[in-house]
Amino acid sequence: MSLDPAASVFVAGHRGMVGSALVRALEARGQHKILTAGRAELDLCNQAAVEAWFESQKPQVVVVAAAKVGGIHANFTYPAEFLYENLMIAANCIHAAYRHGVQRLLFLGSSCIYPREAPQPMREEALLSSELELTNEAYAIAKIAGLKLCQYYRKQYGVLFHSAMPTNLYGPGDNYHPENSHVIPGLIRRFHEAKTGGAEAVSVWGTGSPRREFLHADDLAEGCVHLLGVENPPDWVNIGCGEDITIRALAELVKDVVGFEGELKFDSSKPDGTPRKLMETSKMKALGWQAKTPLREGLVEAYESFQAAQDN
Repeated sequence: MSLDPAASVFVAGHRGMVGSALVRALEARGQHKILTAGRAELDLCNQAAVEAWFESQKPQVVVVAAAKVGGIHANFTYPAEFLYENLMIAANCIHAAYRHGVQRLLFLGSSCIYPREAPQPMREEALLSSELELTNEAYAIAKIAGLKLCQYYRKQYGVLFHSAMPTNLYGPGDNYHPENSHVIPGLIRRFHEAKTGGAEAVSVWGTGSPRREFLHADDLAEGCVHLLGVENPPDWVNIGCGEDITIRALAELVKDVVGFEGELKFDSSKPDGTPRKLMETSKMKALGWQAKTPLREGLVEAYESFQAAQDN
């Protein structure tokens, strides 16, 4: 079974890194009717607006890639916004999809839904088995709620609503904000500015010891399109590359890709976050898909994308 090329597919959050990668992947697969709506056109936190949009556009397939996202600093500083906005996006899109007869919905979550001390690599069954990581608890709770909404609407109403839980993502269209970005775009920006500004050193948050897994956004998009063609998918499934790296080694790699020749320092007064986050991805592999972009190759592409954005 594969996604019907004639089906109308609504990609919520199409301007973000993940949403834009999904649009590229769907176009490459020959999807003829991709529906999108920018924030000015549709406020996903407004239930009435979402209901009206679904009524008028009548999408057959929905991918919820829209989210309020950020790194440790943003999550820890603005937990109320992260919980509220992501809860509203999930609830409004999922409920409207049910009410307006959407054939299939894929909700995108995050690896942070799993407990801080979850056994590594993290299996889907680890969900709600112990406490979450405090620094991104608000975001995680909202994503868990979205996952559970899909699971329970599927159980109660028989609709094909399911979820994908990607690991840490990077790629073209990432958020390079100096304070609110994730680790890879944050490192790319800092090393680039240090190189162009002639700085002698770059400081990185934490000790450098935590281990993280990173997946290119285009790989995630390909995985999502593949998942949309699975006849009876799991309620939720992990999507990752199956390998992790220390933040220290990652920083050294980004430093090399950017070409910064100064010193690398680690600020141990700043939080490390979860000690390790590696996805167990055997379920996705059993469905016939696995990631293909090597980290260094993906970082080179991400840096080129960052430079191109700076030039425009």
